[in-house]
Amino acid sequence: MANTDRNQRVDSGAILEGDTLTTGKRAVLGLQHTFTMFGATVLVPIITGMNISVALFMAGVGTLLFHFITKKKVPVFLGSSFAFIPPILAAAAAVAAVNGVAYEAGDAYAEGLAYAQGGIVIAGLVYLVIAGLVQVFGYEKIVSFFPPIVTGPIIMTIGLLLAPTAIDMAQGNWFLAVVSLCTVAAVSIFAKGFIKVLPVLIGLFVGYMVSIMTGNVDFTPFVEADWFGMPPFQMAKFNLEMIMMVAPVAIVTVVEHIGDVLAVGATVEKNLVEEPGLSRTLMGDGLATCVSAMFGGPANTTYSENTGVLALTKVYNPVVMRVAACFAIILSIVPKLGAFINTIPTAVVGGISIILFGMIAGVGVRTVVENAVDFKKSRNLIIAAVILILGLGGAALPVKMGILNFSVSGMALGAIAGIILNKVLPDLE
Repeated sequence: MANTDRNQRVDSGAILEGDTLTTGKRAVLGLQHTFTMFGATVLVPIITGMNISVALFMAGVGTLLFHFITKKKVPVFLGSSFAFIPPILAAAAAVAAVNGVAYEAGDAYAEGLAYAQGGIVIAGLVYLVIAGLVQVFGYEKIVSFFPPIVTGPIIMTIGLLLAPTAIDMAQGNWFLAVVSLCTVAAVSIFAKGFIKVLPVLIGLFVGYMVSIMTGNVDFTPFVEADWFGMPPFQMAKFNLEMIMMVAPVAIVTVVEHIGDVLAVGATVEKNLVEEPGLSRTLMGDGLATCVSAMFGGPANTTYSENTGVLALTKVYNPVVMRVAACFAIILSIVPKLGAFINTIPTAVVGGISIILFGMIAGVGVRTVVENAVDFKKSRNLIIAAVILILGLGGAALPVKMGILNFSVSGMALGAIAGIILNKVLPDLE
């Protein structure tokens, strides 16, 4: 049966784990994933004040660590987590305020970031605790909380939540965005052979060439950047108040992690929760986050953008992600290369993201359809409706437990509500 399933997927053109890829193809496919994650990964340090080179270096190291822990079986790239942006800013500002200086003050704010990193390190340890619980009680009990009626809408929410990001990037120059979008679509539909699995890279190339011809590229950052330089690592500092401000976010991101792993599993048509196991993916994500934050990087998380590339290209071989991780490390120590990538207009990436993020939502729809979820049943409609509206509507649930004060919002809130409803609502129809 397994061989039959594999043959069917090979016939569909998918490149699976264990399939042979030449060195050149690995490099090109890996570069495509590097381009895909670059914008979002560097955006987190840009917003929080963390160093971009450190973030790229730790994204690469974290991805390689994740693959080692998950037995090299999960095609995932770990990038900077957006969920930790609010508590990082709050912790850094709090330390600056204690020092009696302005929020933006350099040295005090840098010290604040160091304490925020300490909170992120502890958040990574929370992942390890939950991974241990999964290992003890078994993944089956965890999976029972995620039937298709729950996972489908959760995956849809992951993709749709990214929609405003894609539009914000694209609307800076709709002409460039449309050129890139149409190129990706044309390559995906009409191209043959190896070219067919490079829609994102070709879309970026065409969009970039058009950008140059229309005068929309500023090469100043590239010219001014150095050729070589080690990232300026900064060690984490620990303070209980800062830890309590940052670490509880892990409660939210663990739910997001499970949703992302399910999304990747649905995309590559493998039960990754069973093998290599949810405990291993949680451990990999947690350790990657700990290592990153310890040396000055943001929290790491499984990247939905790269899941979109998987769905689009059908190249599921995990080695491609490891190649992308190596490129990220190279970019971090060659500032000029990173500066060159940063000259790509945001609108070009935005046009491609419209397809990538939409395809993640499409995987959620496929999950519901292929598992024949019956929407004639009121309970199923209610579960899906609550997940989608809470996940997409901007709802936030404040949680106060003693000195703990945080909020659960977005996809995590929708997911938690859906999980509870699935267990509580009876199936009487």
